Amino acid sequence: MTLRGEVRRTARALIGRAALRRWALLILGGAMMTPFCFVTNIALGFVLEPTAPATSLLRSLVFQIVAYLAALPLVAATAATLPSVRQLESAIVRTLLPVGPWGERPDDWTASRGRTAAWAVLHLGLGAPVSGATLAVPPAVVVLLTVRPFLDSPPGWLGAVPAWLGPAAGLLLAVLLPTAARAAGLVLERSAPALLGPSAAEKLAEAERHSARLAERNRLARELHDSVGHALGVVTLQAAAAGRILDRDPEYARRALAAIEEAARSAADELDHVLGLLREESPGRTPQPDLRDIHRLADTARATGSPVALTVGDLDTTPAVVSREAYRIVQEALTNALRHAAGAPVDVTVEAAAGELRLRISNPLPAARRPTRRGGRGTRGIAERAQLVGGHAEFGPIDGHWQVTARLPITLARPFTEPPTAPEGTCER
Repeated sequence: MTLRGEVRRTARALIGRAALRRWALLILGGAMMTPFCFVTNIALGFVLEPTAPATSLLRSLVFQIVAYLAALPLVAATAATLPSVRQLESAIVRTLLPVGPWGERPDDWTASRGRTAAWAVLHLGLGAPVSGATLAVPPAVVVLLTVRPFLDSPPGWLGAVPAWLGPAAGLLLAVLLPTAARAAGLVLERSAPALLGPSAAEKLAEAERHSARLAERNRLARELHDSVGHALGVVTLQAAAAGRILDRDPEYARRALAAIEEAARSAADELDHVLGLLREESPGRTPQPDLRDIHRLADTARATGSPVALTVGDLDTTPAVVSREAYRIVQEALTNALRHAAGAPVDVTVEAAAGELRLRISNPLPAARRPTRRGGRGTRGIAERAQLVGGHAEFGPIDGHWQVTARLPITLARPFTEPPTAPEGTCER
């Protein structure tokens, strides 16, 4: 790197935009420190020497240092007592430092009092000397560069600087001020995430909330895919059938249109339910279908021209949540059968045995489709629903038929940690 490039890099580090933002944070800290130092100055004036004010420069400097140190415990106590301090400091840091967003809730401050107090002491403790130097050093630099070389008997502190050393001392101060400000600003920038950011427990809680939100989004996506997707599949098949036979069999066409109306109405009700959940409204505005509605589901599929053989056992002991998920699994399997093998017969068996609910949906494989090794969104949704209640699902071609089977425990157990995988030779559905 050339000398010119090195000078530019150094100047950017000392007085660049990021450095100036850190400097501004320090000056704000110094301004916030002023009332605390004012209180300790008054108190120390009465305690140490109530009748003899400081006269010498050294004595005054020592007095100010003692007042500054005495103010730091007051800063810590104030920050640990007032929750608004943490909120204010977080807002200032988010504005001036590139530390990323923090989402602490207002009630988190009680668990973060110690970190808040430490940050306040660090911020105000570093800000006070830097802001004081920011006010005092520039005039001193000007005096040392322009006036001191020409004074034989300089007053005050100028007498401690020889005339020949004035310009060099001025240049040294001009470099030391931004260097000190940069060093103090970097300390604040690197300390802010640990002292003002969320703690490990808060990060874990936020991760759990994020995971819950993702799970809810996935659940709503499954609801939309299963309910609205099924209705659209039925509507498409019925509309196509009605269009083909409208002139030859008007009565069948009227039944197809009635089935389209029913499917669209059912889809609208379920869509309204899902949208209500998205708006965080009270759930249950529309009762969710379960296995008690499976006969109506089969009738809807039959109306498309696909024969559906439905076998249902005794389901009185099936829990409501298992019944709802089982209904969605059957609905998705029927939708896939209607979509990929329209008009082909479908066998549906739902029975309870040995403490579990067993589902089997089977239809002949269409000749035009060849088995692949992966499943589509529908089959993945079936696997996820089975896993949700602690069961498992399998799907794939068996003896020329596409078969979906699921086993769901009637007594709810802990869901599996790993999702079930499709066997080799499954079709994408």
